[in-house]
Amino acid sequence: MKNNRIVILDYNLGNLFSVKHACLKVGLNPLITSNKNDLLDANAIILPGVGAFGDAMKNLDKLDLISPIKDIVQKGIPLIGVCLGLHLLFEESEENGNNKGLGLIKGVIKRFPKNIENRNIKVPNIGWNTIFSNNDNKWNNSLLNNLEQNSFMYFVHSYYALPEETNDILTLTNYDGFEYCSSIQNENISAFQFHPEKSGPQGLEIYNQIKNKYYDTK
Repeated sequence: MKNNRIVILDYNLGNLFSVKHACLKVGLNPLITSNKNDLLDANAIILPGVGAFGDAMKNLDKLDLISPIKDIVQKGIPLIGVCLGLHLLFEESEENGNNKGLGLIKGVIKRFPKNIENRNIKVPNIGWNTIFSNNDNKWNNSLLNNLEQNSFMYFVHSYYALPEETNDILTLTNYDGFEYCSSIQNENISAFQFHPEKSGPQGLEIYNQIKNKYYDTK
């Protein structure tokens, strides 16, 4: 391992302290930083986020973090997205017009439909819901390793990810009859639409898996 450093990337739109608290709870001592030079020394990088997609990409650009994020992925350093952090990994989002993303995952970010089968659905989606997978083997090789199918997680969002490659989908969630991708995995990239840090013991287990997989406790 490198410097036993888990980095939480600060680009002025993240739920930084709740993520940091979750890390501390499981025995991690994360570094919150917007310094691109800190990324290459990390064991893993967490990209959190709360807010608008376009503003987030502008902030990443102003901080000169777009190329460094792509570089660390190319070098095989684990990148973990949370909520808006998942959205930013995709090619573009239709939030407030079309905005280009990091392009690390093929696909787009779309708004929830206003109705399904002539039923209006409430947007944003706020509250607890379950996650499930059609591929148990992939689940078992992910940061969800110790969780059971249909575990409850906490969601707050109006937009959802639509990956181009179905193999990138790690979990699905059904919101009022609409099934969508709620987490992804692609090589060293993992990302979650829900907030593990707000999802009780089951969510904390994801941070515990980050420690087990990417942090040298010896």
